[in-house]
Amino acid sequence: MATHRTPLIAGNWKMNGGLDEVDSLAADLARRMAGMGGAAAFEMAVCPPFPLLAMIAAAIEESGIQLGAQDCHMAEKGAHTGDTSAHLLAQVGCRYVIVGHSERRTNHGETDAQVCAKAEAAQKAGLAAIVCVGETEAERDAGKAVATVLEQVAGSVPEGATAENLVIAYEPVWAIGTGKTATPQDAQDMHAAIRSALVGRFGAGTAAAIRILYGGSMKPDNAAALLALADVDGGLIGGASLKAQDFWAIAEAAR
Repeated sequence: MATHRTPLIAGNWKMNGGLDEVDSLAADLARRMAGMGGAAAFEMAVCPPFPLLAMIAAAIEESGIQLGAQDCHMAEKGAHTGDTSAHLLAQVGCRYVIVGHSERRTNHGETDAQVCAKAEAAQKAGLAAIVCVGETEAERDAGKAVATVLEQVAGSVPEGATAENLVIAYEPVWAIGTGKTATPQDAQDMHAAIRSALVGRFGAGTAAAIRILYGGSMKPDNAAALLALADVDGGLIGGASLKAQDFWAIAEAAR
């Protein structure tokens, strides 16, 4: 991890947690973060389900933890039942929004173009988009991992991206929720390829400042090895983010 990029440890709670459970989790994390007195070597964000955003915003207020959402619509308003705009997410206190997660791409058939439009909407609303990219096990076995991921980066990342409005999360689909993890060398190679593509598109300065997170089953026991890599700038954490002790241990590994 480059010293000039502050690592981002973001928790994607997905469709998990009851009211009491996540309120306790958020309060625990807030106490730990506040106890750092602004001296944390990392940035932390939590991305709860939509109905919990306002409650979690209150629980983490003034702790230094950032609020994120798990998706947004590409339109600011309109007849889109069940969808939520980036504009509204910003109004309830979000700083980040995840777009293009593999579960959205698979379960909802989202295309690169749709992900790009969502990222543009997020950036227009003043949010930073966490754009997810990643290959399946079949694509990796066929030797197409890098080509697949770079194609997604090209199609999903909007023009005008900066380190302030864009984070990329590399999530090997075969490692999400399976317990499998890319080797440190595999992760570094992919992150380096992504950064090289960003250099070609946005210039060396911008590419060097954009954070690229690893999002494939990062846990307390492998976090240090992954976060020590030159081009891994944090993690997009799933299951481990639902346990305060595990999530905090991952964050501390980013020091």
